[in-house]
Amino acid sequence: MKKKILILIPAYNEEKNIVSVLTKLNQSKFIKYCDVLVIDDGSTDHTREKAEECHTKVIRQIFNMGYGAALQTGYKYAEKKEYEFLIQMDADGQHDIENIERISEALQSERKPDIVIGSRYLNGSQSFKQSKIRLFAIWMFRKIIRIFTGDNITDPTSGLQGLSRKAFSKYAQFQWFDIRYPDLNMILQMIFLGYRVEEVPAIMHERTEGEAMHSGIIRPMKYMILMSLSSVNAIIRYRKLARRIRQMNKE
Repeated sequence: MKKKILILIPAYNEEKNIVSVLTKLNQSKFIKYCDVLVIDDGSTDHTREKAEECHTKVIRQIFNMGYGAALQTGYKYAEKKEYEFLIQMDADGQHDIENIERISEALQSERKPDIVIGSRYLNGSQSFKQSKIRLFAIWMFRKIIRIFTGDNITDPTSGLQGLSRKAFSKYAQFQWFDIRYPDLNMILQMIFLGYRVEEVPAIMHERTEGEAMHSGIIRPMKYMILMSLSSVNAIIRYRKLARRIRQMNKE
């Protein structure tokens, strides 16, 4: 029987973590109704081989295109294979497998949200200590979303998300997904366009192997600055577009 949920895992040089993540998934109760897809983003280690040894479908990018591009490859696959829902999680083991059930239940609830974000900052969540720079960036991004949309999103940089077919089909289109900054910009865009965004408490663990994408001091600061500048453009563009759409609907 065709499964209606795709679990999407973008991975770059995660040979030390991917086996543990996939083993837990394969041994979980969720595997009965979920397919798993790993996007190997041009890894230079044995990420692809390790994933395939776990009997998991792997799509390999021919070179390292970046996290956002890996996600969009997965969205295109999900759209082509006609999945109803997609849940994206990291390959480094930070996202607990138990989060899948919470996100799946929210996606299929009567509220029918388009995007469900796993948040580290809601009651019932569990996480690890983060740097002051990252906490400041998250606080700033929250404020931007609240000021310009009125929505209260507590964890706008969370890579743990569930998407309806309506949402991931939108992302699968080149012009509707920012592969460079697929965090704050995408939340702003989707809220402006009328998509429903919700959050659920998430369980997250500290990475034990390898290096995080935004580790250190320089990289988080650079990302925060560039994300903020990019978001200004997103706000201007999508607010205008949203007004045009509302006007067309009235007519």
